[in-house]
Amino acid sequence: MSPLRTVLLALAFGVLAMLSVSARAQEDAPAKDVTWSELSAGQKRVLSNFEGQWTTLTPDRRAALAKGADRWVTMSPENRAQARERFGQWRKLSNAERREIRQRYGEFQDLPRAQQRRIRNNFRRFRDLPPEQRQELQRRWQDLPASERQRIREQLRRERPNR
Repeated sequence: MSPLRTVLLALAFGVLAMLSVSARAQEDAPAKDVTWSELSAGQKRVLSNFEGQWTTLTPDRRAALAKGADRWVTMSPENRAQARERFGQWRKLSNAERREIRQRYGEFQDLPRAQQRRIRNNFRRFRDLPPEQRQELQRRWQDLPASERQRIREQLRRERPNR
């Protein structure tokens, strides 16, 4: 795999990984509706801002929130700090950027497991590079003309197995 392709896949996966917690919580939400009284004390503490509007939320949304709150109360302080940071980054994105990330996440989920593993491994390799090397690879990608970046993206799409 070319270094440029590795960087592209790593950058795309990095953004997707940032969203994986919230996206997975929504996608894996149980079908069972959750009433406020069924929530644990820890879940109620985490979701206290939603108490007044709980009954107006859709059942899927309530279930996803309950599941997310359950995960939150079991997280270590370090994991909570990372999640807060990722959520802050997500909130700063425009609606168009969020849409694009959701689309790419969906495309990633549609890939065969082996290809997903390869992408995750490439992302880890990219993430584990010294910051200077990561910045250099990112700079080289940004320095490419937009038409060349688009050509590379299209080539990568063609190399994907048909869905």
